[in-house]
Amino acid sequence: MKNRRLINTIIFLTPFVLVLVTLFNGRYPVPLKDIPSILLYPLLKNELVNDTYATIIWDIRMPRALLSALAGASLAVSGAAFQGLFHNPLVNSGMLGVSSGSGFGAALAILLFSRSSFLVYLFALVFGGIAVTLSYTIGKIYNTTPTIMLVLGGTVVSSIFSSLISLVKYMADPYNQLPAITFWLMGSFASANAQDILIGAPPMIIGLTGLIMMRWRINVLSMGDREAHTLGISSNMNKLAAIVFATLSTAGAVCVSGNIGWVGLIIPHVGRMIVGNDNNRLIPVSCALGASFLIAIDNISRTLTAGEIPIGILTSLVGGPFFIYLLKKTKGGSW
Repeated sequence: MKNRRLINTIIFLTPFVLVLVTLFNGRYPVPLKDIPSILLYPLLKNELVNDTYATIIWDIRMPRALLSALAGASLAVSGAAFQGLFHNPLVNSGMLGVSSGSGFGAALAILLFSRSSFLVYLFALVFGGIAVTLSYTIGKIYNTTPTIMLVLGGTVVSSIFSSLISLVKYMADPYNQLPAITFWLMGSFASANAQDILIGAPPMIIGLTGLIMMRWRINVLSMGDREAHTLGISSNMNKLAAIVFATLSTAGAVCVSGNIGWVGLIIPHVGRMIVGNDNNRLIPVSCALGASFLIAIDNISRTLTAGEIPIGILTSLVGGPFFIYLLKKTKGGSW
């Protein structure tokens, strides 16, 4: 029991520690003796604090750290929820097409309004919701939502939006718009700012809160529609609620960071290795692990080389080998 409490304490404290590390880690060094005064700068407006240090910490690194933590938590919790909902360990947060839909929305906004970052975020958020709505509509047959039909609907919609992304890239200006679209699709927090938090944080927080509050219902839904009905749980309504919350959190993450793969697949499995399959414990742990993972990856991406490596590349390099291990462990089947 003591070991379990210690492990949980470490897991939930790690994101906060990594945020502090992020604030003072980078190519522009910040003296350790100035850390307390810089952290209190917005409250005290201490004139002795170097304005350059304050700008770097509060205008550049703080938004980046908060967004990477929120995005990692959102993708991981959505993946854990979908894996429980579909009772399949190989699904992720983009299973119902939200990532492809958001990618198309962002690419379309860059094509039409290349200088408006707000419209890029808005289009990504809206088209992510449209993609999931289409997937749910396809999966809803005979007034029910069979799991296999939801998965098939998501696969079809993802394929359609992936083709639309290719079409937009084909139509884009190869000197300005195409590089912007390609870089966005790779995923990055390089341009993170306070406006991004105002846009992306509300849907992510709403989605995370909803999934955490209904995590015990996801346990029931994972047993099947008949068992859920026997226990007095409306299968269709609760599936819809879980999908809506997962869509909000994933679309909010994608609209500010681009397409970052594998987080929603690998982090829930790391959580299961620690706390098991019970979503009452797994979803909060996945939230903390996802935040820690993406903060760490973001730190690596901006410090490993002279230029910044897109986060999607690094998460794929980690996720690919883990996926091979997962296939070997599950033999391509479910739990």
